[in-house]
Amino acid sequence: MPVRSKEMLMDLWMSLLLVWITCVSSASMTPIIGQSRSTQTGGPAAVASGLGEGQRLLSRAKRGWVWNQMFVLEEFSGRDPILVGRLHTDLDVGNKNIKYVLSGEGAGTIFAINELTGDIHAMKRLDREEKAEYTLKAQVVDADNNEPLEPPSEFIIKVQDINDNPPQFIEGPYHASVPEMSAVGTPVTRVTATDADDPVYGNSAKLVYSILDGQPYFSVDPNTATIKIALHGMDREMREEYLVVIQAKDMGGHMGGLSGTTTVTVTLTDINDNPPKFSKSLYEFVIPEDRTVGEVGGRVKANDRDIGENAKSTYNIIEGDDQGSFEIITDTQTQEGILRLKKPLDYENKRTFTLKVEATNIRAEPSPSGGPFKDTATVKITVEDTDEPPVFSKPMYLLEVKENAPINTVIGTVTARDPDASGSLVRYFIDRHTDLERQFNINVDDGKITLAKALDRETDTWHNITVTATEVRNHSQISRANVAIRVMDINDNAPEFADEYDAVLCENGKPGQVVQIVSAVDKDDPIQGHYFDYRLVPEMLNNPNFTIKNNQDNTISILAKHDTFRRQKQKLYYLPIIVTDNGNPPMSSTNTLTIRVCGCSKEGIVGSCNAEASVLPIGLSMGALIAILACIILLLVIVVLFVTLRRHKNEPLIIKDDEDVRENIIRYDDEGGGEEDTEAFDIATLQNPDGINGYLPRKDIKPDLQFMPRLPNDWILLGSLKLEWTTFSMIHGCQAGLRKLQRDSYCCLLKPPS
Repeated sequence: MPVRSKEMLMDLWMSLLLVWITCVSSASMTPIIGQSRSTQTGGPAAVASGLGEGQRLLSRAKRGWVWNQMFVLEEFSGRDPILVGRLHTDLDVGNKNIKYVLSGEGAGTIFAINELTGDIHAMKRLDREEKAEYTLKAQVVDADNNEPLEPPSEFIIKVQDINDNPPQFIEGPYHASVPEMSAVGTPVTRVTATDADDPVYGNSAKLVYSILDGQPYFSVDPNTATIKIALHGMDREMREEYLVVIQAKDMGGHMGGLSGTTTVTVTLTDINDNPPKFSKSLYEFVIPEDRTVGEVGGRVKANDRDIGENAKSTYNIIEGDDQGSFEIITDTQTQEGILRLKKPLDYENKRTFTLKVEATNIRAEPSPSGGPFKDTATVKITVEDTDEPPVFSKPMYLLEVKENAPINTVIGTVTARDPDASGSLVRYFIDRHTDLERQFNINVDDGKITLAKALDRETDTWHNITVTATEVRNHSQISRANVAIRVMDINDNAPEFADEYDAVLCENGKPGQVVQIVSAVDKDDPIQGHYFDYRLVPEMLNNPNFTIKNNQDNTISILAKHDTFRRQKQKLYYLPIIVTDNGNPPMSSTNTLTIRVCGCSKEGIVGSCNAEASVLPIGLSMGALIAILACIILLLVIVVLFVTLRRHKNEPLIIKDDEDVRENIIRYDDEGGGEEDTEAFDIATLQNPDGINGYLPRKDIKPDLQFMPRLPNDWILLGSLKLEWTTFSMIHGCQAGLRKLQRDSYCCLLKPPS
């Protein structure tokens, strides 16, 4: 601390000495320069003495500022204001009343001027880092009237820097990484410090870097601040992280300079420089022989000091597994080697295995040590004996039996044994869920399968049953085997027609025409295939109507012998045919073909097969005949309707005007005179019983119809209706007292009820 104070005091004295030298130089040069300029330009006194009276020399007045660029030391903290500099003009000759005026940046606040002497003082403590220079204006004015004697002139006051700002690391603290085992001199990172002092004045901003903490592992370049590896063989597995302290010092690192520090955290990144290593050289596992394929038998692990991808390994069996009973895979989560069964184990066959397992890095990079990136270990596996179920000699049995085999025929034999060393006896059974009809039996001791029911290949060609084998000593140990029984074919079915044929014979056909092509089918399935023989029954060999022709493809054609077939004579023919197969022994059947005689067009299209249709004209179809018949019926209906309408046509009876037609009901209480009254009855009176003029004969009614018989007492006349008699009688129930008045007109007389 005393050393630091001495350095600061020395710097302060040097600065003051520099300011003093500058000011003294300016003051000592002022009279000389003023005198020189006065001699050249001539002052007012000289001019007056050299001229005569009444004469005056006119000359341009020059500005006579005498001063240098001014400096002021920053951070000055003296008791009195610091003198910055002095302004002087040629007009200041001592007998003139002038004063100096200062304006511009900081005038009156930061800087003050003596109006009489022109001395400028700094009134406040200045900081170059806040403002490095000030621009001001100075002017000489008359002290009496403040009139300017010269135009103003600008000058600059610069704040002179002192080393008052330490270096700073703006971006710190820093983090960097470098691969482990890097060579000496490998760059790690670069740091940067800044200094607020003036970089162009002195050494206040000249920085030098050094390392305070982190040696001997790292070094730093004093000028570029680049951090580098300084120690060979830095191993991440030994130490992964380092804290480095870097110092920046100004003044070029000399005594009295200010300094700043920062920290750099350096992390060593991993490289694959460590091989995998098994934790044990020998692993031992016991695996029961009944362990299924794919199950885990054990786990091994090779540790790797590296991390990430560099620590991943793969495992392989390189020795001891000639039968391929095991496989080893890598657990991606734990990086363990998982030993699994690839084939079933058999204690009776092989009881121990000795395997050699190798672990190898996935990323095998050159190691600085040059060692291999793999390791091996021995795995010893002991097979444990367990009580195993019986084992069949075959996983599946295929047996054959003929469909005509008798009951209790031995179809085949299944065998199973106990694989254990004790060798227990085995019993055989049929799973009846696979033989619901109980068509087969099995001998429980020797496994012989026999036939229990007759078989039919045409019903079921295959029978699939399951046979179980059980240990006598332990009934829980059961094994199963599938048995497929194929039923072999024998010739036990006769052939028959392939279809119910509908044979049609055209009665206008020619001799030799093909009536029908016949084929046959057989339910049997001979190995050499089917061959059918067709022939007519013996009694039909010499029939005059039909014959058969072999088409050489297991079909025959039925041919007509003549062209005189007529439906009127016979419309159906029956032709029995014998079909025989080529089996051993051959089987045959008789099938009857029915042939219908039909009428056909010239093109051979069948028209009708009925006998009565022969009277129809040839070439006229049934549809056309039906259409003609429908037209005839329609005409007859039209004629009948026309006649009926003509008969029902109405004609006026008495009154021609339809408005005058009305019904009159007249009641008579007096008895009539019998026949005479009836003869003298006047219909007009009935029409108008209240007529004043009495009887007025109707001109539009014939004379013989003018009178009606006298009606008995209490009879009612219902007027006249123009209806048919039968219709009128049915509607009104008229049985008596009717008389025809005009054509199709009647009067109805009703007797009132008694």
